[in-house]
Amino acid sequence: MVQASSHAEGGHAGKQGATRSLGLLVAAVGVVYGDIGTSPLYTLKEVFTGGYGVPVNHDGVLGILSLILWSLLWVVSFKYVMFILRADNQGEGGTMALTALARRATAAYPRLRSLMVVCGLIGASLFYGDSMITPAVSVLSAVEGMGLAFEGIDHWVVPISLVVLVALFLVQKHGTDKIGKLFGPIMVVWFLALAALGAHGISQSPEVLKAFNPGWAVNFFIVHPGMGVAILGAVVLALTGAEALYADMGHFGRKPIARAWFALVLPALVLNYFGQGAILLQNPDAARNPFYLLAPGWALLPMVGLATMATVIASQAVISGAFSLTRQAIQLGYIPRMQIQHTSSDEQGQIYIGAVNWTLMVGVVLLVIGFESSGALAAAYGVAVTGTMLMTTILVSAVMLLLWKWPPVLMVPILVGFLFVDGLFFAANVPKIVQGGAFPVLAGGVLFLLMSTWKRGKQILVERIDEGGLPLPVFISSIRVQPPHRVEGTAVFLTARADAVPHALLHNMLHNQVLHSQVVLLTVVSEDRPRVPEQERFEVEAYGDGFFRVLLHFGFMDEPDVPAALRLCHLDELDFSPMRTTYFLSRETVIASRLEGMSRWRGNLFAFLLKNANGNLRFFNLPLNRVIELGTQVEI
Repeated sequence: MVQASSHAEGGHAGKQGATRSLGLLVAAVGVVYGDIGTSPLYTLKEVFTGGYGVPVNHDGVLGILSLILWSLLWVVSFKYVMFILRADNQGEGGTMALTALARRATAAYPRLRSLMVVCGLIGASLFYGDSMITPAVSVLSAVEGMGLAFEGIDHWVVPISLVVLVALFLVQKHGTDKIGKLFGPIMVVWFLALAALGAHGISQSPEVLKAFNPGWAVNFFIVHPGMGVAILGAVVLALTGAEALYADMGHFGRKPIARAWFALVLPALVLNYFGQGAILLQNPDAARNPFYLLAPGWALLPMVGLATMATVIASQAVISGAFSLTRQAIQLGYIPRMQIQHTSSDEQGQIYIGAVNWTLMVGVVLLVIGFESSGALAAAYGVAVTGTMLMTTILVSAVMLLLWKWPPVLMVPILVGFLFVDGLFFAANVPKIVQGGAFPVLAGGVLFLLMSTWKRGKQILVERIDEGGLPLPVFISSIRVQPPHRVEGTAVFLTARADAVPHALLHNMLHNQVLHSQVVLLTVVSEDRPRVPEQERFEVEAYGDGFFRVLLHFGFMDEPDVPAALRLCHLDELDFSPMRTTYFLSRETVIASRLEGMSRWRGNLFAFLLKNANGNLRFFNLPLNRVIELGTQVEI
């Protein structure tokens, strides 16, 4: 009986594990693969009608299909799933998490470390450009299918797309956890529909299966040497969203993402691309919209509806990714602090950042109005995507060779192969900068300028403040000689330096001429890892005379709740009870000057960013009625 019971319990646990694994896989399909899953809507259409001059004939179609297939296998299956997904920062992925790893890997090489930071900032900046183009091109391409079902409504495509997109951005502040539960099943249906349509098309012209032979891709380059590299600018549209595999790893883990790719997403995409190719072999005129013309007449409107839902889901994933990236960048000190609103009590990753949301919405609306069609937008697409992919490869190379110390004999040839392919795709997209692709480049350039200015400005600000800093031992010695009046309670002074007296403490002594019985000099340290365990959060050093030095460590995915962290302190001498603790903050007003370190216009830009950044009070979750702010002016 005991054995039978044990068997039953084991079987129940096994079923629970299998159910959970299946749930993670379905959720990963919904969140991770929305972007790359909607690429068939416009990829082949852009290849054959985008002005590249690709002939819609037997060799042209098979050559392009082979290029798409082997690009998916090399870039997504081999590079991202087999290698990049291993570069997790305690389970977290994405540009900022990888940059933190690369900084750690190159700690012994200051110049290389600076280069890694620049590559990370470029990759993050281009990701924001991609976050604007993806919703615009995806929703436009889905709504354009209505033009095939109803004649004369082409002029309604842009207004309908704008309504869908604006509505999507408006619901962000309400949270997407409930809607998110529908994402997975809808996207599973979408991929099954892609596979079914593709299989139907292939059955009518099985000859397209010859494209599995990479010789057709090689032959395309030989026959069209000039066009061969240029056409990669359109082929890369099949890879848009590959970066999401890595960026969303923290939500699902490597295994569900990899299993979903090989079990469902990759087969469905390949079947659909080959099905579209089969239709093109039968009817070259289908190049105007091979995705929708692949569907039978009765299925056209249902596919338009399903495609619209799929593109909204793809857009949602990109927007959520922008929120997550922004929070990581704030914690790592690359972006000014912003108001972060949590939209779910269960999921820590469900956040909303208003400034990012409205900026993306304005960018998307301008793109839709300016370009008016998915074809025009697709011509501008790819610059941001390939730039981000290239930066990811550079960053992961440093991590694999210097941090993990994988054998160079094995890894260097593979990494060179990744860089070569990424370089080809990026070079093919460079001409797009003058064909409309300037928008993501300009957006990325502006963001890079803002992030680099903020990072450099913060460094200079700390240096300027340190110049007049009074060493802590000297201050304590003077206190012993001339003891001030001491009052009951604990005073917490936030400071960036561990060995100097905060300006707020000096100003408080100067103006109020009192000192609390316990004085805590608190420094919040942002780590290059996602989360710091509670037992490693708190460091304290006692200097005597009621002075304590406290370090609080937070990861870039942690919520920096200072009062909650201070309650972890179990020293008898320190009392952090809410009604006995007062927090003293120093608010710096920056004045741009001709001092060395930063040009005057960048100094003014940094001063503007600092003035509008979210303050320490909200960012560290300090109690409103227990905070005193003291201002100071600093020239940079």
